[in-house]
Amino acid sequence: MYIAVRASDMIDHNKKTDDHPVAEVAWPVRAAAAARRREKKEKMGRAGVVLMVCVMALLFLVLFFGGRTGTPAAWHNAAKLTAMCGGTANVSSPRPSGTGADELFGGLLAPGYDRRACRSRYESPRYYKHSPFAASPHLLQKLRDYEARHKKCGPGTPQYAKSVDNLRSGSSNTEAAECRYLVWLPYNGLGNRMLSLLSTFLYALLTDRVLLVRNTDDFTDLFCEPFPDTTWSLPPDFPVANMSQLGVQSDDSYGNLLRHGRISNHLDRAASQPVPPYVYAHLAHGLRVTDQLFYCNDDQIVLAKVTWLLLQNDLYFVPLLYGIAEFEDELRRMFPAKESVSHFLARYLFHPSNSVWGMVTRYHRSYLAHAEEMIGVQVRMFPFATIPADDMYMQILACSRQEGILPEIDDEHEPEPGNTTSAVDSEGAASSNKAILVVSLHADYYERIRWTYYKHGAKGGGGVGVFQPSHEERQERAQRSHNQKALAEIYLLSFSGVLLTTGMSTFGYMSSSLAGLRSTMLMVANNQTVPETPCVRAVSMEPCSHLMNFKVKCKGKTVDKEELARHIKVCEDLPRGIKLVD
Repeated sequence: MYIAVRASDMIDHNKKTDDHPVAEVAWPVRAAAAARRREKKEKMGRAGVVLMVCVMALLFLVLFFGGRTGTPAAWHNAAKLTAMCGGTANVSSPRPSGTGADELFGGLLAPGYDRRACRSRYESPRYYKHSPFAASPHLLQKLRDYEARHKKCGPGTPQYAKSVDNLRSGSSNTEAAECRYLVWLPYNGLGNRMLSLLSTFLYALLTDRVLLVRNTDDFTDLFCEPFPDTTWSLPPDFPVANMSQLGVQSDDSYGNLLRHGRISNHLDRAASQPVPPYVYAHLAHGLRVTDQLFYCNDDQIVLAKVTWLLLQNDLYFVPLLYGIAEFEDELRRMFPAKESVSHFLARYLFHPSNSVWGMVTRYHRSYLAHAEEMIGVQVRMFPFATIPADDMYMQILACSRQEGILPEIDDEHEPEPGNTTSAVDSEGAASSNKAILVVSLHADYYERIRWTYYKHGAKGGGGVGVFQPSHEERQERAQRSHNQKALAEIYLLSFSGVLLTTGMSTFGYMSSSLAGLRSTMLMVANNQTVPETPCVRAVSMEPCSHLMNFKVKCKGKTVDKEELARHIKVCEDLPRGIKLVD
């Protein structure tokens, strides 16, 4: 049987067209809202009977399966019953995810958070298909130590108030400072920001600093607070003015401070020279050679004396931290598996806000939950590497044939009568064996893939559903609603069992890191032509660091260059970038 599942444009129902009039529910779709209304009406008539049946059946499952097939089978069947009973079981109680990982990711997350304040923190393990690594004891201890430090030094504490007063007065007396801070300044698109924030948090772990985030309007209500009983948000009365104007030309940038002699990276001279109240580190694209000195060992020794370090970047700079001798031992102990860095830090640090998580779970429940396998396809067309939509579609198909990603189509047989229409059940979810989730700013690739399976069906039978949550047509970096949709789609992609992403895309990098998958990456067009090699398999799930033209020559203590070369390789998707491998 060949079932082609047609998914309409599911997100932007506020945009009125002939096919899709204005809808009351914009995201995900009207089907989910209709399903909830039907469910609520039915429950009112049979709630008591259902509750009694479910409780008795759950007791039977625990007694019967617990003795015969083991705990996993009992959980599996109990989960099915919970769904049948409309959620009458306690779904918030600790339970293993589909992969056996507990809701604290093996101790990566600290217990004790308010579940209602951040649902994603406890619910996300149920959706992930892969958890390939176990966190090292040293990483777990570093995280617990960091949480204690943030609680002691974060906003609202006497230590924070004292440090801010010293900054406001221009005091350079850093010897008596109990706490040191790292202020992250957002820059560029959401994928860049998330990778930058991951890198910055790791730097805070390595340097015993407290990470504070300057929240702009387009970055609010995206994530939950990651640290217990405190906040990572920089208070609005922070005394450094015009932080949004800081850049490579700023007088207080590390490079300019070095050039003007206001700070020295010569350790003998730096020992007696006072440091400024704060230093701005400009690590974004276009940084100059003097700014690159940030990644040198002696410069890190000098910067350790600074109480307030403001940092702006839009890159994943973790591979560069491995070249700093001061951090070498700590990194080795925290991450025995080099390619686990972004995976662990992403699952620890990022938990979508309840509003974003609602988008994720409603869409997944309505369209993806019934599929036996979920395939994520993320397509990004860069302005400097555009090709026609048909050419990109053919590249996707060529890659799929090469790597066996999408279900093969049946070219020899026309669909059977009755199987050429949409197969969507009464709850709005696809009755399919495989679901293909297409994420892109444009609808062209979704339409072509959908039509392929609508017309031909899958080889060997079985249904294929093709879905796209939204198509915004262009990236709106300064819009909160756009970023919320983008974040929801990053997480939906991360629940895939197989990932096809676009090379050089930070959006794709984040999805792979959260998923714990080595994705297959579409190669980016060169000179507006389709690459001869349509795609490559990633040798590591670690993101590529896009810092190019790194020319600085560091002084002082260095790491073992041969050992470093074994674990730092050229990126598959960007020959001038570097990434971590095992």
